[in-house]
Amino acid sequence: MELHQIIRKALITEKSTLARDAANQYNFEVNTGANKIEIGRAVEKLFKVKVTDVRVMNVRGKKKRTGKTIGEKRSWKKAVVTLAPGNRIETMEGA
Repeated sequence: MELHQIIRKALITEKSTLARDAANQYNFEVNTGANKIEIGRAVEKLFKVKVTDVRVMNVRGKKKRTGKTIGEKRSWKKAVVTLAPGNRIETMEGA
């Protein structure tokens, strides 16, 4: 799997910004088939940083109702990547 297929997009929310400032953790939406090792290597190669820890979680899609039709949003996988002290991802700092 290619690096850009593993990491789909960066998640920038209030909670992720606080985690980035306090604990040097960054959140990403990743491919559902990717494991912790692949995610860590992809972040290291794409952003040229040192990864110390990777935590992943599967986020279930929520049910949504439009009129009398009930649909469901897609399920996805989220990764919380902790970087070594002194490392930063510059492209996500200004966002």
